[in-house]
Amino acid sequence: MKNKRNKRNFLRKIGFVILPFLFDVLCKTLRVKVKNKNNIERFIKERQNFVIAFWHGTMLYAWYYCRKNKMAALVSQSKDGELLTRILKKWRYNIVRGSSSIGGKEAINIMVDLSKEDYSIAITPDGPRGPALEMKAGAVVTAKKSAIPLVLIAVAYKRKKILNSWDKFQIPFPFTKCCIVFAEPIIIENHLTYEETNEMIKKSEMELKKITKEAISLA
Repeated sequence: MKNKRNKRNFLRKIGFVILPFLFDVLCKTLRVKVKNKNNIERFIKERQNFVIAFWHGTMLYAWYYCRKNKMAALVSQSKDGELLTRILKKWRYNIVRGSSSIGGKEAINIMVDLSKEDYSIAITPDGPRGPALEMKAGAVVTAKKSAIPLVLIAVAYKRKKILNSWDKFQIPFPFTKCCIVFAEPIIIENHLTYEETNEMIKKSEMELKKITKEAISLA
């Protein structure tokens, strides 16, 4: 048992070193098609920050796509979150550790503070443990408290490896087609009640599922 644990720890350490480089190279090979790009480009041109949300299972290229902006990322406090932190730091993200289950309230408050420093905020709303494709409150609440738009992004790969994980995490094959679809920005009014906020979470989830199907059809 001890030998197996030591082996896992060794492989994890190797992954921390190699995977950020490999994922960076992989993302550069993809043939990317973007639909409704103006839904995010207009904010970038006007230097308006935003909250961007995408599913955990297809997050790899979404993180990569947003890397050139001034971004802060919400990453879980798990061991897998450590690996993601390494990757995102390579892509110049400001990392906030927390989730809906661990340190969630504190993490959201930090994200709101970062938004006041003109950071845009990236969140996987069904992470870190799922259920997959079910939106939790983080993205909507952060947009509400920050008074900045919520932008939903769907990513689909034509050829990919699907892992046997809770989110069916997708790793695209090199040089495959990658389709990205942006939804119309959503404004979450700060005065919304708890019930109205929950309704916005449901509507945002439905919209993200809708554009996900669209991205898949285009891939």
